[in-house]
Amino acid sequence: MRVALDAMGGDLAPGPIVAGAREAVLEAHDLTVVLVGDQERIEAEFARLGDSPRDRLPIVHTSQWIGMEEKPVEALRKKRDNSISRCWSLMAAGDVSAVVSAGNTGAMVASALFNAKMFLPGVRRPGIAAFYPSHRGPVVIIDVGANMNAKPEDLYQYGIMGAIYAEEILGATEPKIGLLNVGAEDDKGTELTRNTRDLFLSSPWASRYLGNVEGRDLHDGNARVVVCDGFVGNVLLKSGEGAVEFLFATLKQELARLAADIPREALEKAGAALHRLKARFEYEEFGGAPLLGIKGACIICHGSSGSRAIKNALRVAGTMASDRLSARIAEHLQDAPRATE
Repeated sequence: MRVALDAMGGDLAPGPIVAGAREAVLEAHDLTVVLVGDQERIEAEFARLGDSPRDRLPIVHTSQWIGMEEKPVEALRKKRDNSISRCWSLMAAGDVSAVVSAGNTGAMVASALFNAKMFLPGVRRPGIAAFYPSHRGPVVIIDVGANMNAKPEDLYQYGIMGAIYAEEILGATEPKIGLLNVGAEDDKGTELTRNTRDLFLSSPWASRYLGNVEGRDLHDGNARVVVCDGFVGNVLLKSGEGAVEFLFATLKQELARLAADIPREALEKAGAALHRLKARFEYEEFGGAPLLGIKGACIICHGSSGSRAIKNALRVAGTMASDRLSARIAEHLQDAPRATE
């Protein structure tokens, strides 16, 4: 399995990116990671890391890369020899089966849109999936930022994509699909959500459609796939991340305040429990968010990703490609409603 990795993408690149690639190929002997970016800087990281299986860590040099703060479309047009575009070109040419980047998310999505031949048949806009913890396992939220102007057909397709991803990658059995809304009643929401509901109820996926899901119900896990447009999904995701950071910072402060009154053994147990709880919310376990609706596989990582997140993203990307996830999605989208511009 060959995966293209944007070595220049991310707040801390290329250090943890190269380190994560090295860790990934050391663990998976059938994996080759093609590092795309500035060869001199990548080589310097390899020299710092020491012995590495370089035969499975080739470098494709690019003279440019896109910063996290740059405007995606403008940067892609001005910087033709950038690492993100080169990654997509490698997959379009069949040289790799997957793409991974912790770089500019907008540029990753825009570059995919520029390569329309990378879309699965019938897909108007790919969607980014993310994960929410629940009592029944991770919940797939789609879309969280790729498509801000979704049509009902898009949301319907996202439900199918998310359900297949939950089955193939997360191991969920016949996951139910929910539609994020302001109330559970069928008549609640916007024209977009009401029309999306009608599509699900008149489709072969009607038995898997759970109905409207409110934000407070996400963590119960009854719906293992929750569908929304990219604007709502991105706000939801970032609000959740902020809430988790605030919660654990507050808990840490409270434990520190009570440390003098709690026996050391009890304090250590509380700290260990807190650490286990926090691990359930960490994005690093999955590495990043898959971009679904494309031929091949793509994982978009958090900008602050460390080597562990990159390693896991490469693992998941390889699994997505080897399991032919895209082929199964395409099969189920054959009879799906077609979006019109």
